Amino acid sequence: MKRMRRFSADAAQAELLLSQFDGISLSSNPKAIHPFTTTMSYGSTRKVNTLQNKVSGIVSLFTAKPGFSHKEELTQKVTILRNELVQEASDSIRVRKILDENSNSLSGSHPGGSALLELLHQLDSWPSLALEVFDWRRKSSDVGTSMTTYEYSKGIKVAGRSRNVDLAVEIFKEAASKGHKTTSTYNALMGAFMFNGHAERCQSLFCDMKNDAACDPSIATYNILVSVFGRLLLVDHMEATFKEMKKLDFSLNISTYNHLIVGYIAAWMWDDMEKVFLELKSSHVKPNLKTYLLMLRGYALSSNLEKMEETYSLVRDHVNEQEIQLIRSMICAYCKSSEADRIKKVEVLLKFIPEVEYRPWLNVLLIRLYAQEDCLEEMENAINEAFEHRTPVTTTGIMKCIIATYFRYNAVEKLETFISRAEFAGWRICRSLYHCKLVMYGSQKRFEEMPRVVDEMESVNIDCSKKSLWIMYRAYLLGRQRSMVLKILGQMFKHGYEIPLDAFPS
Repeated sequence: MKRMRRFSADAAQAELLLSQFDGISLSSNPKAIHPFTTTMSYGSTRKVNTLQNKVSGIVSLFTAKPGFSHKEELTQKVTILRNELVQEASDSIRVRKILDENSNSLSGSHPGGSALLELLHQLDSWPSLALEVFDWRRKSSDVGTSMTTYEYSKGIKVAGRSRNVDLAVEIFKEAASKGHKTTSTYNALMGAFMFNGHAERCQSLFCDMKNDAACDPSIATYNILVSVFGRLLLVDHMEATFKEMKKLDFSLNISTYNHLIVGYIAAWMWDDMEKVFLELKSSHVKPNLKTYLLMLRGYALSSNLEKMEETYSLVRDHVNEQEIQLIRSMICAYCKSSEADRIKKVEVLLKFIPEVEYRPWLNVLLIRLYAQEDCLEEMENAINEAFEHRTPVTTTGIMKCIIATYFRYNAVEKLETFISRAEFAGWRICRSLYHCKLVMYGSQKRFEEMPRVVDEMESVNIDCSKKSLWIMYRAYLLGRQRSMVLKILGQMFKHGYEIPLDAFPS
């Protein structure tokens, strides 16, 4: 029984080793018994290669050293090494010394380079350091244990993540020259091209792979193509690739569906996004966290508040702690809606956004939201925040929303302060700002201040228009300011504007 349990743990470790490439650089098939000739003949070849992979995987279990086969033990040891390397990351000499001291553990003691793969996996957040570790492994392999296919594949991926496409190509060629040109290395290089936006090179490499009798495209290969076409908004190509995957009788995985959802979100095809999600839920594959996060984003962008809130309830804790961008998208959706309690819902979400995560566009969006809801104090707080961060408002529509709020509150002094600050900060200055001041001064019978508004308009190169004169005329007329009425009529004559019919009653 103990032997059986140990064998199961070893099998789990083998699966872990194969899963470290996130669906991109994984599927390494040995040379096929039957060469790949046409798309329709691929199904049988794939099954033979899969069987061969399983057999080779079982053989490796018998050669593994039992003291290092346990996943948790390996992970714990590698984590200690990773922390030490990260601490010395700025000193290349020290990093190489640490690696030399642990060379046996990284390249000799563990089957298939699993320790090195785990280390590179844990260094995903430090791509430069990961690249340095891989470079050390390449050099040490010249005098020690030769590199494996999986190590080369991981190295290609690391180079791609480091934005060094030329190095990724170089590693691929080196792997090929040493007999490691496999589906895994092809997938890794395709993934590197995809990550760096080289869609044409990715497709070209796929064609080379199909013409290579020793390597057959895998589910990961087609997943990469789906992702590439989705990013390029080539929806027809993406859907054609998906149909071909079904024809080849691939066992579709969660990455396939997630890439499709990403493509439809990028193309703003909400019905198709929902259709794929429903197909996923009805299949043997189940949605994962990434799926729900993607759907939450799609529902937010499409302003589908009901499903957005339903999805948010499923991943609330994760989103609140780690997905600030999604919280912003949800706030944006509420701002665009006509929900009665949208202010309350927005305020709840804002609590999860740290001050250091300030975004100018969100600040401006909140100004408009508070202005539309006549929340004067909240609007001014958002305006002050924009001034502090030197965020200008450049659209007339938002400026008019601000003006309307001040007008409804009859807060002319606050409007005066806002206009002077907006002029200084380079915000969009429009004639409506000064017309609002004229109307408010007139309604409060502050006639002596109205000519000063005209002077302010001239100082910012805004001419006194026909509407400006009409506002002043009506204010002076209702306030029985006869001399000023005659003066305004004179200016109307001077500019050739239409004279009010009640100016000279019969």
